[in-house]
Amino acid sequence: MSTETVSPFRRTSTAVLDRSVTIGALVLWALVLWWSWTQEISRSQYAVLFLGGVLVLYVLSEAKESVEDGDYADLLILFASAAVMIAASIYIYTDYQGFYINRQGWAYDYEYRLGWLVVSVILYLTWRSYGNIFLLLVGGTMLYAVYGNYVPGLFGHGGIDTDFMMQMLFTDLAGFYGSLTQLTAAWIAPFLLYAGLLFAFGAFDLILRIAIVSAKYVESGVAQTAVIASAIIGSINGSYAANAGMTGSFTIPTMMDAGLSGRTAAGIEGTASTSGQVLPPVMGASAFVMASVLGIPYIDVVIAGLIPAAILVGSVLVAVHYTSVNEIGEQSMDFEEYFDDRMTRVDKVVQGTRFGVPFAVLLITLGYFQWTVMTSALYTIVAMVILGITTPVAQSIYSVTASGKSARVELDDSWSTGRVRPQLAGVRSHRVVDSFITEVANTVGGFRRGATILAPIAIILAAVNGVVDLLMTTGVPSRIAIMLMELSGGILLIAVLFGMGVCIVMGVGMPTVAAYVIVSTLVAPTFINVFAVPELAAHFMVFYAAVMAGVTPPVAIAVVVASGIAGANFWRACGVAMTIATPLFILPISFIYHPELVSTVIDTNTLITATLVMLGSITVIYALNYPFRLKRRFAYPLRFGLFFLGAFVMIYPDRMLQMAGAAAFVLIFVGWRTMMADRKVASQSTVGD
Repeated sequence: MSTETVSPFRRTSTAVLDRSVTIGALVLWALVLWWSWTQEISRSQYAVLFLGGVLVLYVLSEAKESVEDGDYADLLILFASAAVMIAASIYIYTDYQGFYINRQGWAYDYEYRLGWLVVSVILYLTWRSYGNIFLLLVGGTMLYAVYGNYVPGLFGHGGIDTDFMMQMLFTDLAGFYGSLTQLTAAWIAPFLLYAGLLFAFGAFDLILRIAIVSAKYVESGVAQTAVIASAIIGSINGSYAANAGMTGSFTIPTMMDAGLSGRTAAGIEGTASTSGQVLPPVMGASAFVMASVLGIPYIDVVIAGLIPAAILVGSVLVAVHYTSVNEIGEQSMDFEEYFDDRMTRVDKVVQGTRFGVPFAVLLITLGYFQWTVMTSALYTIVAMVILGITTPVAQSIYSVTASGKSARVELDDSWSTGRVRPQLAGVRSHRVVDSFITEVANTVGGFRRGATILAPIAIILAAVNGVVDLLMTTGVPSRIAIMLMELSGGILLIAVLFGMGVCIVMGVGMPTVAAYVIVSTLVAPTFINVFAVPELAAHFMVFYAAVMAGVTPPVAIAVVVASGIAGANFWRACGVAMTIATPLFILPISFIYHPELVSTVIDTNTLITATLVMLGSITVIYALNYPFRLKRRFAYPLRFGLFFLGAFVMIYPDRMLQMAGAAAFVLIFVGWRTMMADRKVASQSTVGD
């Protein structure tokens, strides 16, 4: 077939699929918002429709790429996957009473065969979204569940029947349709729609503007811009790899243009993207899962996460300051290089109202009225849509009134390139109407963006739900507890170190929320049940430890992505990231010995502990990143001494000794600064003479 024949077909097919994704996203969000408002069907029945809809939407999105690449074999597999999920969803939904209620614990043969098809689809889409590592995890867990009798030693078990496994994964609406999928449908999905609307209405642009303006007031301004932007956005998208790719495409070239080396820029971006995963109120979607697992209000998880996040981000900012200033000195950013115009006072009012009011609605409904996460998210979305459309329209009306000029505007030739239909050109030439149409289009784009963010997360959580159920059935958590006890000899600190190692390994290559689900199921119970660690402290410990996988070699996914953008050596970029992110490796241990750091009540005791841990963290940062002008035989002992002093202050449970260690650091810091100032004065005096 000739190119002249193929290209129009591909263009048409791509356009049809593109519109199908948009329509599918609108239908999916209509389902989510309808159920959030009415809850007319049970959560498990709703989860069936939700998972089927999300997977079909993901297939349509991927099919568009297959058509563009001319890969029709892949397109056939995708459409077959969509057909399986549509058939399964319709079958279960229409026969819900018989399938889920009347036949609980058994199923017809054809239902088992349908289950195997659904398992195949989940495995395929998991591989397509997250690669071989996660495919091996899901597939390996299934093989382990069935053939555990062949596994020697501590982790061997009797094995389970394949029909029983299929009941767990499919026919009993556990597994793939279980609690995590239901949680995603009810809690996480509305928040990701809110995130999609934020991006579509220009919140990312606003964050960058704020970061660039704030960068004028600190020496390491360029690097701090990367930290601020990446941390905020990383909290929302729930993947340090995706975040490093998205924000790194802007921040890394900016840092390199300012004079930072590629390895330093990549290390800073990788650390910032990873650190963002622990920021409340979203915490990479893990906050919702943690609240559900612990059975506590979502707002309590947010409160508990505030102080640890403040300690971590504050430490990273200090480390980035020392690292970047040591390499290139004072940095400056020219605003005009990144944006064509500055925001006027009216622009600031509009943007503040547009984004501030919906966020205030979220905080008030969650924190003051104590509404459910789902209801709060619903009202936040409604506020976001209304203000997202009306505030720019109101600004257009104000601009026309204030200027006294015609409300009509000159259109460019965008209508001739297909972006605006010719029949709308006359209508859109009116400034207010044009603004309204633009914002409605942005709203639709936000719904689509939210769906594309949601789909991979829904896929991975459905797969993880199946993995967790199988591992729980085979008794893996109790076996991990026995292993940690044997390795540690019952010593808490050693058990924590080994437990963190397990969490890092399990977090490799995973999105944040999936990593948390696995480690909270397999590792956290050991510390809660065996070592009597408070639940919140244990869960925050394994959560932070799993996030560390983003900067831990030899995988360090966030650094891999960032170093690729920077064209830097991966191992050198990892070295920078590790020195900047060192507090991330110590802070989880602090939660165990100072559980008040992750308390749902922030009182005087909590603030004192937080201050001491923060000073310890800065001591560690100072030890590893401050540019001491000393010979190595003096600098290395000083660095090692300060490092262990900082770690001691962060971890040791006795407050008096913590305070003594913090005071020692303050004395060293002030003494060194005084000595350097005296040297500088003496040097200037010598030059003057």
